[in-house]
Amino acid sequence: MTTAITILIDGLTYASWLFIVALGLTLVFGVLKILNIAHGSFYALGAYAAASFVGWGASMKLAPSMSIVALLLAAVAVAALVAPLVERGLLRFFYGRDEVLLVLVTYAMFLIMEDVTKLIWGANPYYVSEPYGLLGNVNVGPQVYVGYDFMLVGLAVVVGVAVWWCLNRTRQGKIVLAVIHSEEIASSMGVNVSRVYMLAFSAGIFLAALGGAFTAPMISVQPGISVGVIIVSFAVVIIGGLGSIPGAAVGALIVGLARSFAVHVVPVAELFSIYVVMAVVLMFRPEGLFQRIQARKI
Repeated sequence: MTTAITILIDGLTYASWLFIVALGLTLVFGVLKILNIAHGSFYALGAYAAASFVGWGASMKLAPSMSIVALLLAAVAVAALVAPLVERGLLRFFYGRDEVLLVLVTYAMFLIMEDVTKLIWGANPYYVSEPYGLLGNVNVGPQVYVGYDFMLVGLAVVVGVAVWWCLNRTRQGKIVLAVIHSEEIASSMGVNVSRVYMLAFSAGIFLAALGGAFTAPMISVQPGISVGVIIVSFAVVIIGGLGSIPGAAVGALIVGLARSFAVHVVPVAELFSIYVVMAVVLMFRPEGLFQRIQARKI
């Protein structure tokens, strides 16, 4: 029983930050029709920015509780600075082109951003330990867990509900859904499609950076973290269905629990377990669990 609880809690913790990142990936695909290979780089930028912001706050003798605010501000800063530069300066010139070309463009962007992060932050790892101990420990039966992990699960729920509400209960969300279904018709009715693309891409980058910022206290922030993240994020959206918010949630939960089960029961199959689950889903649902072939929805 103790092992089952441990697998469940570890799986939920892993799934929470993965859902936030995958949600940004599926949002960008749903609106812009771009399979963004560079999405993991935005995650890494969020993690590095969080390390810098928390370190700056510590040097300024700010209250320890402000380190949580610093994580959020780091994600906002990455989205505000990088999104206009990438979307307006690069991606807008390739809209409507072949999907393979867009994949190659985002892959080139991924390679460039990997070198940019090394030039700015160097090759040495960064550690953001301050926020991780703020919430203390939580006892669940005989096991002791870090309170920050449960906060991360709550953050994922809040982010998922907020994105769903914005898309389905606000005027701007209705406009985004109209662009998703038919950008030509939306444009003919006076919708500024270019602005919608900009907002959607900024939201996608913010979610990736948010996942990186709030994961930074749990990992060593170093070159190469973007590679593993984008691979697992692709597994999530493939399992759940590209462009589906419920699919991203269920896919992240499946991947998180599968990985947690493998770590505690069959450690050598940690990464292998994720791809086994993805292969099984694709055998029976090639379009993903929540995706219909006829229409792309988010």
